[in-house]
Amino acid sequence: MAEGAEDVPVVYLHDIKREYRQGEATLTILNGAKLALWPGQSVALVAPSGSGKSTLLHIAGLLESPDEGEVYVAGTPTSQMSDIDRTQIRRSDIGFVYQSHRLLPEFSALENVMLPQMIRGLKRSETVKRATEILAYLGLGDRITHRPAELSGGEQQRVAIARAVANAPRVLFADEPTGNLDPGTADHVFNALMQLVKATRVAMLIATHNMDLAARMDRRVSLSNGQVVELE
Repeated sequence: MAEGAEDVPVVYLHDIKREYRQGEATLTILNGAKLALWPGQSVALVAPSGSGKSTLLHIAGLLESPDEGEVYVAGTPTSQMSDIDRTQIRRSDIGFVYQSHRLLPEFSALENVMLPQMIRGLKRSETVKRATEILAYLGLGDRITHRPAELSGGEQQRVAIARAVANAPRVLFADEPTGNLDPGTADHVFNALMQLVKATRVAMLIATHNMDLAARMDRRVSLSNGQVVELE
């Protein structure tokens, strides 16, 4: 896929199967699951706890391998890739936001956002510039020197979002990103996510129980019998 092309999904899950052993029993979590994520499109994954939402996110984000099926990133199959190549794709093309912000407590907001860029090998001056710009874009320009403990819950989560998009990923995965926030703060954080999707054309898949937020996204999907189903 050529850089910037939008005729191929950013991520495509094809016939994904994933099973787990529980004692003598085998639990089938995903069974023939298919899902395409397109540039600039937001998708809500709405399903009950234990249905496989996190498993789907982990497989799509190359954090976990399926038992069967293929995960394509920008049209490229990943199942036969080395761990090093998969790690490189995660660093350059994939961003993650979790329910808990997972910020490093000893680092400032700016340093937390700089870190993934430095791991990727960018110059410090470049990482400072980009991290500062992203934090300012998310309304945190006056909080860049603050450590996580000095920030509100909503501010912490916006820093986590900034960190997730620091390397300009193709796709953003979020697992209940507003689950620990009050309704007003959750709405503010959600708006920040949607703003970034439209501004950067990143694809986004959010696992959420919040139907009000899901209704504001481009697509809504669920899981049924191990497969992805489209919702109205």
